[in-house]
Amino acid sequence: MMPLDVLKTADCGACDRFAASAGVPGSVLMEAAGLAVARAIRTRWARRPALILCGPGNNGGDGFVCARILRQAGWPVRVALLGDPAGLKGDAAAALELWDGPVEAMTAGSLGDAGLVVDAIFGAGLSRPLEGVAAQLAIALAERSIPVIAVDLPSGIGGDRPDPDGITMRADLTVTFHARKPAHCLEPAASLCGERVVADIGIPAGWRDAVTPLGRINQPALWHSALPTPEAGTHKHQRGRLVVFSGGASSTGAARLAAMAGLRAGAGLVTLASPGSAMLVNAGALTAVMLKRWDGEADSGEFLTTLRASAAVMGPAAGVGEPTRRAVCEALVQPAPLVLDADALTSFENRPEVLFERLRPIDVITPHVGEFERLFPGLLTGSENRIDAVIMAARLTGCVVLLKGADTVIAAPGQGVVINRHASPALATAGSGDVLAGLIGGLLAQSVGPFDAACAAAWLHGDAGLRLGAGLTAEDIPGMLPNVLQALAARCARARALRRLSAKD
Repeated sequence: MMPLDVLKTADCGACDRFAASAGVPGSVLMEAAGLAVARAIRTRWARRPALILCGPGNNGGDGFVCARILRQAGWPVRVALLGDPAGLKGDAAAALELWDGPVEAMTAGSLGDAGLVVDAIFGAGLSRPLEGVAAQLAIALAERSIPVIAVDLPSGIGGDRPDPDGITMRADLTVTFHARKPAHCLEPAASLCGERVVADIGIPAGWRDAVTPLGRINQPALWHSALPTPEAGTHKHQRGRLVVFSGGASSTGAARLAAMAGLRAGAGLVTLASPGSAMLVNAGALTAVMLKRWDGEADSGEFLTTLRASAAVMGPAAGVGEPTRRAVCEALVQPAPLVLDADALTSFENRPEVLFERLRPIDVITPHVGEFERLFPGLLTGSENRIDAVIMAARLTGCVVLLKGADTVIAAPGQGVVINRHASPALATAGSGDVLAGLIGGLLAQSVGPFDAACAAAWLHGDAGLRLGAGLTAEDIPGMLPNVLQALAARCARARALRRLSAKD
């Protein structure tokens, strides 16, 4: 199973120190790191002239190990060093001693006839943009179509800050060690990394006593056991009742998308709460989804009680303003968990504290970046990265916060952080977020916990996008969910079988 942990850069260093205290010297970790980089290269590219760009620290030491192993495998290898070889210390100096080839001084013309470049200049240790020779080489590489492999991170990208503000390397493959850092997961740095590989370099068990992971990568292993499994005798009322609130006559599509997604997620009965003006429009477009008149003047909380709602979705195309704000506040008094999206969030732009003081641990809010900024002004720009921002947002609201994007981040007080990158860029289309809200609502209606529901829905939504690919529309996503759920069930069954076989061994 792929490593799931995300660690801050300082904590990765703490893991190295823990390994040393447990009897694993840095030289052993460096040898394993260089070997992992060389192995990743050899499994993806045929032999060709390789240039290893080494920096003055341990990242450069990893590069010297990689150079030696590639050369032993018959690759033509050149090494260019930034700085004076005499300035290398510790494990990096020892790695240089084991390299039996020449070492060139790194210059703007170092690329020469290289058919592949390994960027082992700085890794995560540099927290400022590249300058001088390193910057010149980054520019030159951007103009050449040769593979670039980054050791730990492309040089110029800090491990904890994914928004570089100057020249950086751009890699086709990044090999990091033990665990991902925020920059491996968050945009735009993640895209600058290209393919990302996490290599096990032998950090001993027990490292969690030294550090606490910042978060985890979203995978079914985190939440699959929480998903409901209907049995032969299960009837629809045991599978939960979801209510989705519709907008007016000209704004009904978003709520219908959410309602159908909730039904596909497994909710036994889904009702669309429709204003009178939109009843005919909605009735003409619904089949399996029920329809019930609800006018904004009526108490939304009492409406949920009357329908015995297990969960509700509010906000998709609901309209921004006092009526939506009032409806949300009324619904938050009732026991059913709410998914609040779109207009249900923007309606509190000028008075976010009114929403925050009413939200509960059972609720989920699903802002995109613009909506997040309206509720939490300055929090994204003032945080080191969006993981830290979402953690703070979850503390302020006391509920699950899902910040949508190519690097969706989900946080809940006391439950940690999950980063979802299992998705397709094609999901950046109108209505996609409404489907996600409905998916979460459908899982909540079946008594899945709010954090698990948000994480599972983000992964399922992303998997549907990956299967549909380019050209998808939001209407396509609910129809793909049966395939997604069936494939997930088969995948998890295989994983259980493998675990049983491993236990026997």
